[in-house]
Amino acid sequence: MNEAVIVSSVRTAVGKAGRGSLKDVRPEHLGAVAIKGALERVPGFDPMLIEDVIIGCAMPEGEQGMNMGRIVALKAGLPVDVPAMTVNRFCSSGLQTIALAAERIMAGSIDVAIAGGVESMSMIPMTGVKFAPDP
Repeated sequence: MNEAVIVSSVRTAVGKAGRGSLKDVRPEHLGAVAIKGALERVPGFDPMLIEDVIIGCAMPEGEQGMNMGRIVALKAGLPVDVPAMTVNRFCSSGLQTIALAAERIMAGSIDVAIAGGVESMSMIPMTGVKFAPDP
C-alpha cells in the first residue's frame, strides 16, 4: 500500500460572517488563493502532476454553487486537464476531501491530489439560501 503524505497546507484568514473584511470575497477566490499558496510552498512543482482536485463545500448553492472544485482549480490557474470535484458532507466536507485523496493515493489510483474545503458564511448562511424542509 502506498503512503499518503501532506506536502503543503494553507488556509485563508478567518473573518466575521456578514460584517468582516472578507464578507465580499467570493468563495472560489478564497479557494484559489489557498491552492496557489500551497503550490508556492513546493518550489519547482509541476501542476500537470496533479491527478485530482477535491474540494469540500457544505452549501453548494448561490455563490458556492455549480462544481466549486472545478471552478477553484481553474481560478487557481491549474491546467484544464486537471480534473476536479466537489464533496458535500456539510460540516465535514473539507476533512472528507483530505480522507478521499489519501485513500485514493494509498490505493494506488492516483499519486498527487489537492484536497480542502471552501465556504463563505457571509454569502451563504448556515441554512442555505432558500431553506425549505419537508413539512
